[in-house]
Amino acid sequence: MACLSLSSMAFAPKESTLGLNYLNRSSSICLSQIEFGPIKKCRRVGFSVCRATLNGFPNIDADDFRHPLDKQNTLIMRAIPGLNELVKGVLGTVAETFMTLENMGTSVLVSEKQLPELHQLMVEAAEILKTEAPDLYVRQSPVPNAYTLAISGKKPFVVVHTSLVELLTRKELQAVLAHELGHLKCDHGVWLSIANIFILGAYGVPGLGGLIAQVLEEQLFLWLRAAELTCDRAALLVAQDPKFLFLLSVSDLNMDMWRECSRWSRLDSDLI
Repeated sequence: MACLSLSSMAFAPKESTLGLNYLNRSSSICLSQIEFGPIKKCRRVGFSVCRATLNGFPNIDADDFRHPLDKQNTLIMRAIPGLNELVKGVLGTVAETFMTLENMGTSVLVSEKQLPELHQLMVEAAEILKTEAPDLYVRQSPVPNAYTLAISGKKPFVVVHTSLVELLTRKELQAVLAHELGHLKCDHGVWLSIANIFILGAYGVPGLGGLIAQVLEEQLFLWLRAAELTCDRAALLVAQDPKFLFLLSVSDLNMDMWRECSRWSRLDSDLI
């Protein structure tokens, strides 16, 4: 699960720095093969959870659930006047147009009449996080993945692969969608693209430019991890159950044993 950095799309078309897998343009989608993982009817349960969450987070802002490191670096970038608007106006427009055409040619646009259950999961998650629901595309691929450009521009979007839809239950899939919505709400695509551009510029500086760029790359990697943790928090706000986030990482995780190991780890660290 990732957001697509603009600079990585420009300088590494085969694969982004955040692990986006590009598909062959000749791929097609068989809608009859798209179905949720095994789960009993729980639409009513899902709705009740969402309503309770809506009442619990009336005016939630992106900074309310940002990871501390993510918030710190974002504030540094925000301090540069006009930078956000410049990236959104120049790079964002070009990238959105390119990716929209790409999605239209290789994916299926989800709507109330096309895969309506998947559409409803996105709408519910967006309502909880107090953000506009983006366009949702389903792309055929055997690699479970989901991604977004992570810029709240004119045509924000999220793409999920068919294999991911087939593997996950409805609540697990909604947690994934919420994770991608977190990237959009936080505009991670804007700030991480700017950071990538700064690194590329540092490499062009004679002398210590390469060393400076390496230091910046290390900090960018930490920021990427913090951004993912931010979006895991967004997913938790929607799922309202940590179990779903653990299951997305380790399918056979024993929660009781994990909690026990975590408890003893904290005790050992206190003794040391």
